[in-house]
Amino acid sequence: MFTVFSALIPDALVILAGVGLRRVTAADLWVAIDRLNYIVLYPALLFRAASASPPGAGELLAVGFGVWCVVLTGFTLGGIVRRMGLGPERFLDFAGLWQTAWRFNSAVGLIAVQALPDGAVGLMSVAIGFAVPLANILAVGGLTRGNALSFGRSVRLVALNPFLLASLGGLIVAMTGFPIPAVIDGAITRIAQAALPLALLSVGAALSLASVARMTRFDMAFNGIKLLILPAVTWTATGLIGMDDLPRNVLTLFAALPTASASHVLAAAFGADRALVARMVAQSTLLGCLTLPFWIALVAG
Repeated sequence: MFTVFSALIPDALVILAGVGLRRVTAADLWVAIDRLNYIVLYPALLFRAASASPPGAGELLAVGFGVWCVVLTGFTLGGIVRRMGLGPERFLDFAGLWQTAWRFNSAVGLIAVQALPDGAVGLMSVAIGFAVPLANILAVGGLTRGNALSFGRSVRLVALNPFLLASLGGLIVAMTGFPIPAVIDGAITRIAQAALPLALLSVGAALSLASVARMTRFDMAFNGIKLLILPAVTWTATGLIGMDDLPRNVLTLFAALPTASASHVLAAAFGADRALVARMVAQSTLLGCLTLPFWIALVAG
């Protein structure tokens, strides 16, 4: 369980470093960093995650379908919160936050799953590989709708989104076993390693610490969905259908992960209020330090 804290606390510290750097840097710097992350760094990270593990037939059925259900449940519950009249009035700002109900911190997931028996890391890699394309389709679809774009332009933006293309490319590589030359793979890996720290610094630069502590009803609803309701529903549903323990436990841990810092990057790229998304990312990361150990204890016990 200590490994979970050791995975989440550094993220929180990097966010705090971003808060400090904001005082000594120009605002335009962070806009440029967000753009670089959107076009180059995060696509490399998503490609690496999606291509990491070639799935077998049984894994495709149990984990692949299961993780799509988790993502779609988060999408649906987030939409219900909107219908309850909570959240920002402007739909684009809501769409920036909406994605935090189903996106996930894959780096933390690959650490947390090590508490489970052999084979769990491979299954988590499969879950991430299948979840990333759907999560990005839903996120980009909501953000393009928030921009009130024409149908044709919305379709083009979704189809050509760097996050989506990288996710699908990685999944194709994993499923076909296409060999990537070691030199190219090494370059992609190095680029990917820069994505998360820069994204977390940018989250901090857009963050007001006072706003993190000031939890609104909307914040409570979305953090509750991501950190409590999704894993509880997943644990219950997979138990009712009699899923084997290992994929059941992996899916539950996946559902319990705090939201991804990529949410902030994507929201900024489409013009949504980046400060609102930064606050949600920070809240989810900090609260995840409390909730994720509980879910690990449940599935590993």
